Amino acid sequence: MPINITMPALSPTMEEGNLAKWLVKEGDKVSPGDVIAEIETDKATMEVEAVDEGTVAKLVVPAGTEGVKVNALIAVLAAEGEDAAAAAKSGDGAAPAKAEATQDRAPISPPVGEMSTKSTEGGAVPPAARSEAPPSGLPAISPTRGEISESDGRTFASPLARRIAREAGVDVSAVTGSGPHGRVVKADVDAAISGGGAKAAPAAKAAPAGAPAPAVAPKPMSDDQVLKLFADGSYELVPHDNMRKTIARRLVEATTTIPHFYLTLDCELDALLALRTQINAAAPVKKTDKGETPAYKLSVNDMVIKAMAKALMAVPDANASWTESAMVKHKHADVGVAVSIPGGLITPIIRRADEKTLSVISNEMKDLASRARSRKLKPEEYQGGTTAVSNLGMFGIKDFAAVINPPHATILAVGAGEERAVVKNGEIKIATIMSVTLSTDHRAVDGALGAELLVAFKRMIENPMGMLI
Repeated sequence: MPINITMPALSPTMEEGNLAKWLVKEGDKVSPGDVIAEIETDKATMEVEAVDEGTVAKLVVPAGTEGVKVNALIAVLAAEGEDAAAAAKSGDGAAPAKAEATQDRAPISPPVGEMSTKSTEGGAVPPAARSEAPPSGLPAISPTRGEISESDGRTFASPLARRIAREAGVDVSAVTGSGPHGRVVKADVDAAISGGGAKAAPAAKAAPAGAPAPAVAPKPMSDDQVLKLFADGSYELVPHDNMRKTIARRLVEATTTIPHFYLTLDCELDALLALRTQINAAAPVKKTDKGETPAYKLSVNDMVIKAMAKALMAVPDANASWTESAMVKHKHADVGVAVSIPGGLITPIIRRADEKTLSVISNEMKDLASRARSRKLKPEEYQGGTTAVSNLGMFGIKDFAAVINPPHATILAVGAGEERAVVKNGEIKIATIMSVTLSTDHRAVDGALGAELLVAFKRMIENPMGMLI
């Protein structure tokens, strides 16, 4: 029986991807674990491994195809002892499941308030990435495993698990997944079959006849309506790539589903800058191919990451994520930092930043930022997290408010450190001041709790020796 290979879901919210390259050709034999293709998502280029053994009978989707929908047929394998030509015929009628062609689309300006950056010190909302979140609805707590799972009606399962479930008549959406991000794997389907099988779920009940129709949101301007505003034709049409589509979708999701609340404080930086200078001067020297270089070189943003992590541990109620069924209280501070990459932003995450030293955070951030720009990050390196830092200080921006990146409940927008006149003991002095604005999800972190968190952050910045403890 021919074995269908489908476009895998490489992240919980992936809906389509680009088939960048085939690493096998028709007639090649493959075994489980062999890398057979490279898939481009909106964030990275990832390798896809075979899960079955067989001979490549047909490559249904050619290399370079864009917008291939998740679970669309991309290749056919002939099982052991099966005629490859006969197996190939099963894929003859399958057309590549491309996304609708983006023709004559006008470039859409980013929404007011959207921010971007050009350095490792982040940007506003990681809209692309920016770390991934459910495309619609809110995550729900699994009653059996206590993990967050998607609630948009789409089930993530390996191709092998889907094939076994289909042949056994098991509804894969009714199977509890034990793989990464709740993905259904072969063992889950085997367990469902041995336990009697999870058959197709009953159809949803129709809404009562007298139920009022849901309110319809106003439609945005169509492409044609936008183009008519520029009748002289002095523009260029730039089709949206997957990252820009994700940015647009997640910005709309964040601003329409999360009740934002903003708090701003000024932090004095002079003590932090002095400590940073001392630490960098004391850095040991190591020999590399480029000569002798310091083992680390701290930036202000590295110290902001550490201060935010320590503040979250000092105010644990603010280290949370909102779901409709429960509040998710995190035990560690995983801090995302938005990094600009061609076409958008991505938010690599410093895991357990509360436990790491400043030098470790600094070197880890440099590595993550470098691989982010070359799109070599793994999904687990930019998905999740408990908060985020967005820094536009390098552009001289004094202060701004960032958009929360679900499932976070907070994001800290960091402005430039600048010399300002301040009053101390009745006298005017000069101090280096940095304005920061904390955006909170008011469902999870209300005003008083957010203020407590921001005060803890300010205390850490102005007394930076506490970061070394």
